[in-house]
Amino acid sequence: MSTKEANLQKESTEGKTSRLLVVCVDRDDDIGSKAGVTTPVVGRNACIDAAQRLALEDPEDADSNSIFAAVKTFEDLVSKGYQAEVAIISGTENKGVQGDEKIVSQVKNIIEKFSANGAVIVSDGEDDESVIPIIQNVLPVVSVKRVVMRVSRSVEYSYAVLGRYLKAIAFDSKYSKFFLGVPGILLLIGGIATVIGMTREIFAVLVSILGGAFLIRAFDVDRAWSHWTKPTPAGFIRIFTLVAGILLILASLTAGLAAVNPEITSAKPDNILKLVMDKKTVGLFVSGMLPFLWMGIGCMFGGSLLSSWFKGSMRSITDILRIIALITLYPIVSQFTTVMTRDESPFTLIPPLIGGLAVILISASLLFHKYRRKKGGEVLSE
Repeated sequence: MSTKEANLQKESTEGKTSRLLVVCVDRDDDIGSKAGVTTPVVGRNACIDAAQRLALEDPEDADSNSIFAAVKTFEDLVSKGYQAEVAIISGTENKGVQGDEKIVSQVKNIIEKFSANGAVIVSDGEDDESVIPIIQNVLPVVSVKRVVMRVSRSVEYSYAVLGRYLKAIAFDSKYSKFFLGVPGILLLIGGIATVIGMTREIFAVLVSILGGAFLIRAFDVDRAWSHWTKPTPAGFIRIFTLVAGILLILASLTAGLAAVNPEITSAKPDNILKLVMDKKTVGLFVSGMLPFLWMGIGCMFGGSLLSSWFKGSMRSITDILRIIALITLYPIVSQFTTVMTRDESPFTLIPPLIGGLAVILISASLLFHKYRRKKGGEVLSE
């Protein structure tokens, strides 16, 4: 063998990572919650035992196959001359920062006992592989192996999957409230309507209930309401100001109608449209409802501000700006109603517009600089 070939072989051997840690990642801690196994689990026999316990508890869980794949990878590396070790690490059931911190801590504990200079990650999906950058901060990752299950695509398998989803809809309260609760209410009301002979009237009620349920779920109204009504000072303030604001807004409609010429109440149906389209009538209506309407909206904004202040949230800067914008808009809208009712020049809207814009710009600048200094120059948003 020539000197050049010997040097090349030496460099190849030295560049080869000789101490590898084969890591099976279970980010959602199925092995702990289902099989009761405490991680980290280190060693071939210990990993096989943990995989068998998990497979017995939940034969359909893919994590047990990932563990066996990690053991197989470990044996292949040993047969090729590597110094290797195999281990199982897990996060927490809810994942998140706490689970990732647990994974980092377990990797550090393992490499204190087995001083590896590279890691081989074995997982069963992208969720477990998302912790690779976290592990790389502790130990270089030289290879990633994903375990893909070969499953039956027969009709029986499809029925089994469908049955599992139907079982979740029937017995899991998170899904049954919507998929069973709403149709159940509709069927019950429809049945009662058929018996009492009010099918046509009840149909409108059914459509309204179904539309309301879709809107509530689509815009997460139920979750927002549960968040607002939490038994905390901020939650009580929000619910009180919300109800008070809604009542004031409803009162503004009554005040607006009272401000309109009484002729609208005695007008014939064919004349009502003409009165509604009359700019003076619209101006009087808006002018009458304006004070209560602004108080109602301001009550809601004030409740949000107090809630953010109690929680120490940076959203309070946004709430303050909302209230300032509401105050500056009042003279503009008030002047607009004056233009409509007294036929004044539209140019009278320019001074309150300029004044309101100046107040908002100055307030936003002052609040921004105040919170920036308070947080050490950081630009914060929420």
